[in-house]
Amino acid sequence: MPAADAPLELAVQALMQREGVQGLALAVIRDGAVDQVLSLGSRDVAAALPLTDGTIVYGASFTKTAVAYLALQLVDENRLDLDAGLPQLLPKPLPHYTAPGRNYSDLLGDERWRRLSPRVLLSHGSGFANFRWLEPDGRLRFHFEPGVHYAYSGEGYRVLQLALESVLGIGLDEAMDERVFAPLGMADTAMVWRPDFADRAALGYDIDGEAIPHDRRAVPDAAGSMDTTIRDQAQFWAALVRGDGLSEHARREMFRAQRPITSAQQFPTLPETRDAPYRDIGLAAGLGLLRFDGPQGLVWFKGGHDAGTANMAICVQARRDCLVLMSNDVRAERIFPAVSRRVLGATGLPWSWEYGGLSDTAN
Repeated sequence: MPAADAPLELAVQALMQREGVQGLALAVIRDGAVDQVLSLGSRDVAAALPLTDGTIVYGASFTKTAVAYLALQLVDENRLDLDAGLPQLLPKPLPHYTAPGRNYSDLLGDERWRRLSPRVLLSHGSGFANFRWLEPDGRLRFHFEPGVHYAYSGEGYRVLQLALESVLGIGLDEAMDERVFAPLGMADTAMVWRPDFADRAALGYDIDGEAIPHDRRAVPDAAGSMDTTIRDQAQFWAALVRGDGLSEHARREMFRAQRPITSAQQFPTLPETRDAPYRDIGLAAGLGLLRFDGPQGLVWFKGGHDAGTANMAICVQARRDCLVLMSNDVRAERIFPAVSRRVLGATGLPWSWEYGGLSDTAN
């Protein structure tokens, strides 16, 4: 391992080699401005293709934060009430939506869907499992009363998507292009696959180092369908920490503790403990991200994960400093704490809650 004062690139390369990480891109934001962007390793090992600043990588659940940004724009425009129930936002009852992949007929006879609101959905209080395919019978159901407590749920964001599309009168992909990606200069980001991404998209690498083809999503998904680059994500998180595009009221709503988190770990999503091991740091869901009070003050963060993707964004609000990490290798999560400490210092981020197997005091 290089000395503590070694250049960031050398330090990260050593960590990647230690854990066998194939590719990792990162952006450092200082006082709201993009200070450094690094892209290291490979986007396709077999073809000997490097990961670059322009490589198309999967945004995974970074999508949720971008969708929350869109929702809060609508709040600022008085077009969306965070506390409006779904009957006020949808032209027909939720159980009457039966499109393939968005079929809510499982909820017929359960009126709790009426208590779902944008605030509840954005802060993961829906009561749904993360995804219905995780249920033993593959059917969607409530596991607790909406708004009672936190349980991470992509299904909740898919319901939110119906509401946003109803308010806007256009698809989520078009809305995100027009209202988020274009204004922030994110020319290489989209909610659905674009043909011009084909010659620079990264493969993913799973926990065993096996290659996974890039999933070319044809349907926008608020839970996670965004393709992007590290350059574009640097632009997005820098804009967010500066406060661009949102009122002060909307930003306060995004970052304040909307829903306390009392679980020992984020996944699996449904077990609920009453010990609340992170109560002292105020770990809670904001809107589209998570927040806590660390040694440097308010910190907010958002991860993104699938079998071949590892993403993490961390921002220290008082200094307006952020670190954005995007890897096409899930094993990169093992080195995120060390990279974070190297760039941001001790933030107090609860790594063991986020990833389960990591220590909160990891280097």
